[in-house]
Amino acid sequence: MGYLNNSTITVDAILTKKGRELLAAGSSDFNITQFALGDDEVDYGLWNINHPLGSSYYGILIENMPLVEAVPDETQALKYKLVTLPKQITRIPVITVANPSITLQAAGDTAVITPNTSNFASGNSTFGYTAILADSTIADISVVQPLANPGTLPTTPTAIGNNADAQSIAVAGFAFQITAKNLLEDKTTTVNIIANETGGSTTVNVTVNKQTVASSAASSAPTF
Repeated sequence: MGYLNNSTITVDAILTKKGRELLAAGSSDFNITQFALGDDEVDYGLWNINHPLGSSYYGILIENMPLVEAVPDETQALKYKLVTLPKQITRIPVITVANPSITLQAAGDTAVITPNTSNFASGNSTFGYTAILADSTIADISVVQPLANPGTLPTTPTAIGNNADAQSIAVAGFAFQITAKNLLEDKTTTVNIIANETGGSTTVNVTVNKQTVASSAASSAPTF
């Protein structure tokens, strides 16, 4: 990771795996139609309304912060995307779920997570939510209420350096099903729910108990 010189306007872009695939397929297939903006590196705690030089300098420290260069790990870049909300909205809408903690007793057990935007009418009703399962070795995640047009969303994040068994899984929709895997010990993971239109997120803790096998004693005494 490095820092950019913020004295000049710089566009620093790194293609995702999907972007590289489309570019390699031919120029006609690589067509950027949407993009996202984020402010991950901005510390808004530096906004100083007591600056001795007046209101023009409230954000002077923020404006002079170094910018982090683009990174190709989609699980680390743009974790806090900028969104457009009506002017009267002063806070990011709250994302809630019925049960923030799920326990699955055995392999194959399931639970459904249905996110809701509690303080914004019809919030996320078009692009829904992205659910990111942190550890796919513990459970599977699938969409049970899909989007009308899932192709409008960006590619789901894939962590660099992790093998396919241990990486996180991301899906988009309005409701999601968690299915427990067969484990030799109790394990926990998380599902991070992110609102695709209004911003905001919530986390669901998932526990999967180990698989137990019943044993039976011998029905007759041994013979000699």
